[in-house]
Amino acid sequence: MEEGADKRNVLADKSYQYALKIISACKELTEQKEYILSKQLLRCGTSIGANVAEANGAISNADFSAKISIAYKESLETKYWLKLLHDSNYLREKNFSSLYQLADELSKILYSILKSTRIRKTDN
Repeated sequence: MEEGADKRNVLADKSYQYALKIISACKELTEQKEYILSKQLLRCGTSIGANVAEANGAISNADFSAKISIAYKESLETKYWLKLLHDSNYLREKNFSSLYQLADELSKILYSILKSTRIRKTDN
């Protein structure tokens, strides 16, 4: 197995585990009767892993790069909704910090992959 495939599997695992944490947080939010913002968070927070899964099944480098780009944008959106939920007192500090830190980690990994795939594309 090539090194890039190992990184993709780590990213796929991390983004899947993150989606599970987002689902759990959204369950808590709906118990607080917060439905609108939590739905936004659920959508983008779980979309990261879904797009990583699609990227891993990409049929071309351009397709891979496009899906990673979407996953990266979803991670940024997730961070936005987390901050909004925290600042509006729906997410407690501990839960917010953990989820935000993980989203930030995913963002950095995705950006790094995106940057390297775009560089390879221009080298060809």
